Amino acid sequence: MEPLFYRPKDAAVLLGMSRTAVFRLIKTGELKSIKDNGYRLVPRWALVKFARELESRAGLARTEGAA
Repeated sequence: MEPLFYRPKDAAVLLGMSRTAVFRLIKTGELKSIKDNGYRLVPRWALVKFARELESRAGLARTEGAA
């Protein structure tokens, strides 16, 4: 089972970005996150949403059923 939330360093690995870049995206609101008990967490759905928006801005078309 995939985790529902990722720490920023793990989100950075999944996105192929630096941890600093992920925190910058969180700060600008481009990547949604929550803070709970002092931990910053990025929901899995937010990673998927960000990736799809990034693809869309780059003009990449996704086909239904594509992983």
